Amino acid sequence: MAGPSSSPWVRDPEARRQIRFCAGPGGVAIAYAAAGAGPPLLVPPGWISHLELCWQDPAYRGFFTPLMSVRTVVEYDRPGCGLSEAWPGAPGLEADLDVLAAVTDQLSFDDVDLLGISLGAPVSIAFAARFPQRVRRLILYGGYADGRQIASPPVRAAMLDMIRASWGLGSEVLADVFLPEGSAETKANFARLQREATSAQSAVDLLAQCYEVQVAELLARVAAPTLVLHRRGDRAIPYRAGRELAAQIRGARLVSLFGRSHFPFVGEAASVVRAILEFLGETPGVPRPGGAGGRPDVLTARQLQVAALIAEGMTNRQIAERLGIEERSAEGHVERIRQRLGVTSRAEVAAWWARRISAY
Repeated sequence: MAGPSSSPWVRDPEARRQIRFCAGPGGVAIAYAAAGAGPPLLVPPGWISHLELCWQDPAYRGFFTPLMSVRTVVEYDRPGCGLSEAWPGAPGLEADLDVLAAVTDQLSFDDVDLLGISLGAPVSIAFAARFPQRVRRLILYGGYADGRQIASPPVRAAMLDMIRASWGLGSEVLADVFLPEGSAETKANFARLQREATSAQSAVDLLAQCYEVQVAELLARVAAPTLVLHRRGDRAIPYRAGRELAAQIRGARLVSLFGRSHFPFVGEAASVVRAILEFLGETPGVPRPGGAGGRPDVLTARQLQVAALIAEGMTNRQIAERLGIEERSAEGHVERIRQRLGVTSRAEVAAWWARRISAY
């Protein structure tokens, strides 16, 4: 199998983010997207996803953009979600592993770094344990090895019944659980994304999979250097689940983060990005020569996130609410962004961000 350089469009730092398709289990069409420059960083879906709709969220783009300056970031929609076709059978860990292998093979990657978020964590653990030669580094954020740790049996049953009865209400409850630090608008947008990305039955099947997945017996077989990131107040996956991952994976490093939101792009996202970049051996805010945009970055990970929200037209107060920080801190970030970019207005910051994101 050829190395990463055999895929010209994914090694081109000027190439925009493109959505393409490959064949997964049973010939199902799997939608995947790749953008950035450098070695591959694969990100299995952590929950319900939609490659187009997720990318419309400035905070989501702001989280991945610093990673794309040093890695070719590959995301995909699992079958039954987003732009991918429906499963030929019941979803489960084996099917997820087949899909991950199919995307990796499609791009002709010999080995990859894996970023497993939420349900993507046990999938990444299983892949690293079964195919150690294909995983260089393993990053687990908000992850777990035993689905029984997520909630008690009565709570699990109640959540599944609620989604079956009303996917509208269920999507709103899940948004509140996943993103407690998000604004009302952020939660409403995420609830709507879930409903548009998959059906109620698919959501029930996927949540049941979250509750049932078991990879604890594979932890001792993970050989790749591993970083475990977990927010202490995570409302969806208890902190102890991440702590146990780090304790049972040989040589794993645990980084405890503040915050309650489950997904990394809401709340204090900059600390997550910084920890990932440092683990990958990269300097936060400084991309590889010739990286996306064709010039070195001048903004930190947090400033990139703020710039994305400025481009959306948000005020300092709205930025503070979205990111869970003080308005005074948001004002400071905006001023430093203007100084670093050498501009005087928010409109110029927005124009800079638009030029930057167009590379993806």
